[in-house]
Amino acid sequence: MKKLLLLLVLPLILAGCSSSLDNSLTLKNISAGAIYLNFKGEIITVESGKTVVVKDIPKGTYTYATTYEIPAAASTATFVGDATGSLSFKPGTKVTILYSSVLSGTIYTLYATMSTSDDQTTKSGTNPVGQ
Repeated sequence: MKKLLLLLVLPLILAGCSSSLDNSLTLKNISAGAIYLNFKGEIITVESGKTVVVKDIPKGTYTYATTYEIPAAASTATFVGDATGSLSFKPGTKVTILYSSVLSGTIYTLYATMSTSDDQTTKSGTNPVGQ
């Protein structure tokens, strides 16, 4: 009986000790220029029209900041949204940041929106996003 119990419990223990991480950060750039993300001490370049996926991110909270190319026709540039901030990763977390842009006259605006697979509700059931 002890051997049978060990055979049933051992795979569960080993699965919990897996060294493989399923955390990822997806950067999708549909803006007019390249995006440069400063994340975990590295610069990640995402060319216009491209997607880059960073895998196996360890559990933790990391700050990030976005720098971006400005079209030659723009004399003023600004960003709206989640171009800077912090990202929290638990086991199995998937985060996506989508970059888009608008050139209105000579004003270039970069938009960055972030979403995560983690539950964003607090214990009281309210949504902390935008608070």
